[in-house]
Amino acid sequence: MSIVLPFLALLLAGAFVAYHRMKLVVWTVISAALLAACWFGGVQQTAVIVAAAIVAFVSALVLLPFLRKPLITGPFIGVFRKVLPPLSKTERIALETGSVGFEGELFTGDPDWNILLNHPKPQLTDEEQAFLDGPVEELCRMVNDWEITHVHADLPPELWAFIKKNRFFGMIIPKEYGGLGFSALAHHKVIQKLASISSVVSSTVGVPNSLGPGELLNHYGTKEQKDYYLPRLAEGIEVPCFGLTGPFAGSDATSIPDFGIVCKGTWNGEEVLGLKLTFDKRYITLAPVATLIGLAFRMYDPDGLLGDTRDIGITLALLPRDTAGVEVGRRHFPLNSPFQNGPVRGKDVFIPLSQIIGGPEKRGLGWNMLNECLAVGRSITLPSTASGGAKAGAVITGAYARIRKQFGLSVGRFEGVEEALARIGGKAYKISALSQATAAAVDRGDVPSVPSAIAKYHCTNMSRECISDMMDIIGGKGIILGPRNFAGRSWQAAPIAITVEGANIMTRSLLIFGQGAILCHPWVLKEMKAAQDEDRKAGLREFDKALFGHVRYGISNAVRSFWFGLTGARFGSAPGDAYTRRYFRKLDRYSANLALMADISMMTLGGKLKFKESLSGRLGDVLSHIYMTSAMLKRYHDEGAPSAEQPLLAWAFHDSVHRIEESLSAALRNFPIRPIGWLMWALIFPFGRRAEAPGDRLSRRVAALLMSPNEARDSLARGVFLTPCENNPGGRINSYLSKAVMAEPVERKFLKALKTKGIEALTFATQLDEAVAEGVITQDERTLLEELRAITLDTITVDDFEPHELRAASYYDREGQRPAQVA
Repeated sequence: MSIVLPFLALLLAGAFVAYHRMKLVVWTVISAALLAACWFGGVQQTAVIVAAAIVAFVSALVLLPFLRKPLITGPFIGVFRKVLPPLSKTERIALETGSVGFEGELFTGDPDWNILLNHPKPQLTDEEQAFLDGPVEELCRMVNDWEITHVHADLPPELWAFIKKNRFFGMIIPKEYGGLGFSALAHHKVIQKLASISSVVSSTVGVPNSLGPGELLNHYGTKEQKDYYLPRLAEGIEVPCFGLTGPFAGSDATSIPDFGIVCKGTWNGEEVLGLKLTFDKRYITLAPVATLIGLAFRMYDPDGLLGDTRDIGITLALLPRDTAGVEVGRRHFPLNSPFQNGPVRGKDVFIPLSQIIGGPEKRGLGWNMLNECLAVGRSITLPSTASGGAKAGAVITGAYARIRKQFGLSVGRFEGVEEALARIGGKAYKISALSQATAAAVDRGDVPSVPSAIAKYHCTNMSRECISDMMDIIGGKGIILGPRNFAGRSWQAAPIAITVEGANIMTRSLLIFGQGAILCHPWVLKEMKAAQDEDRKAGLREFDKALFGHVRYGISNAVRSFWFGLTGARFGSAPGDAYTRRYFRKLDRYSANLALMADISMMTLGGKLKFKESLSGRLGDVLSHIYMTSAMLKRYHDEGAPSAEQPLLAWAFHDSVHRIEESLSAALRNFPIRPIGWLMWALIFPFGRRAEAPGDRLSRRVAALLMSPNEARDSLARGVFLTPCENNPGGRINSYLSKAVMAEPVERKFLKALKTKGIEALTFATQLDEAVAEGVITQDERTLLEELRAITLDTITVDDFEPHELRAASYYDREGQRPAQVA
């Protein structure tokens, strides 16, 4: 045993130093002290000498630069260059245009949670809140989603006029140009509220405030372009759209075949230098009604009119709709969610160079510009839309499940329904926190490439899962379309958000971890830049710093992963309160696991990793759920740590950590190099997987929150349109909840009397008469039961129609008569 002690001392000293991320010199000092104790403590001296030699060799090799650089760094940088994943120009631009916020901490394996918790609580200004309470509320009251989706297949003229008059299209345009100049948080809140009543209205408002001429001009436009176009966009004089996607270039936007040739032509009666554009775009939201078209194309200068570069690259320009040669095609019809969407085409369309967004100086920089704006758009519009639908769906479905009775019991009391309600509530809580977190990141000045991809993918995917559970619970109420249906159109529209702004499959398997592993990692991007530095001496110096920082970091994460796996992350300091401290410790564990997996994957697979999409997708899921749970904990503490919300937080947290361990397990079991996978399993799961999905008791508590008036339910419902007006059936159902709960004791008494008191009447009204006459219920209780019957009827009633009301207008001839062939 004495022979082993010196080496065990070195191992324990190394583990202690690595866990606490101390420098190698500290390990050297601690090891020397322990070996001295062994020497004087009677330990076998040969073993102590060998251990001391190991310490001396490692310390000298690593701590002395004149040994370290030629013996380790120099040879390794050559190997690194060979295994370095080849980055295309497209990928390089995507990495360079993004910025890193708190998500970068999650790749360290030891996140500084105080950075997250010290971010200011996201708050609206008084002006922004007044806009939500005023014009946004009024617009929601005007919305009749059935008329929009079935009768008009468009917003009615009065909605278009109201939106333009109140400058909904100018939320992101600065006040100096006539816009509202709102924060990203306000933008999020507006879209969230509109989406809770109509996805057509929310997308109509959202697109001009997302990727498009307004945002691009605001960031990159020339003074002349801003002065002319931004006021017109803010006032709704111009309706914008942006043409990016084409038939032969969907998610792969850099492969667009649309082109512009530099040439001379006539513009406003004068010969000027410009571009002759040929393009074919589709899926362009607002194209059918747009007056100003933003266009992405590849710019060429074959005659060298601008210089020596022939293939200038992706460029962005503005085309007024009435430009000669521009053709706006007929409308697309996206899944019974008929927002304005269609194709835009043009052949040999001439525009001057002054129509390039940002002027001729910005030629060829379109992909950079798009990456920055796409990140912002994905951070706001789609996550906010998902949040509005999920939050409204959670509380309305909870009210429905309490009011709707089957077998003499609220359907929400059945365990199968409780499970579905819990999933809806927990995921709505996640979506709400995640969408707000990404909006807050934009307001802090970040260009959140990785968080925006996380939010886009997970918010839209969880929203689709929520509406699926909603449809299961409400049954026939959901599948019979009509003015009383509050869920059917959301069910039909769910795949739209999954598809747009980067298909979800691509976002998960390529973007989240693919960008995160390089952009957010504390050392990899530094190593890549150093390895590619043309100044070899400076590159070697910077690579040396990054390499040994990376090595220390990697060893630390291996130790931390193993320790957390052994202890279940039950020990160690963590922020938060007595309730959330354990959650932060768990996230410390999964952060270390992610960092370890990222390092090992990049080191062993090199450039092949970018083609291992299943592995990338699973590690992306790990990163996503760590980020998501961080956002939930931030929200919880920002709200003052309300105990009423703890069941929602607990369900959402346990669901996420269960998914984290599932994803880690799948990644390890399918790791391309099997022995490496087995070794990492031993470090990450020394006692196997331990996280479990939320249990029945917790699910029951979440379901109960959705089915009863309470503080947590009100908090979840905040920010969505629940005013119980004629055109808002979901709002009416939600408003009935407190009345239904108040009437339940009387209802139980009445139903019991029907069985035991010998009431012989058959209709509801006569049964009430008899119950009052026999003293079973009072007259006031009768009124309460009559009101309960009325609100229940409104809750469960579905629509019916005359046959001609369901036929398309094109079914009739111009005189309103049925065509002869179908008469």
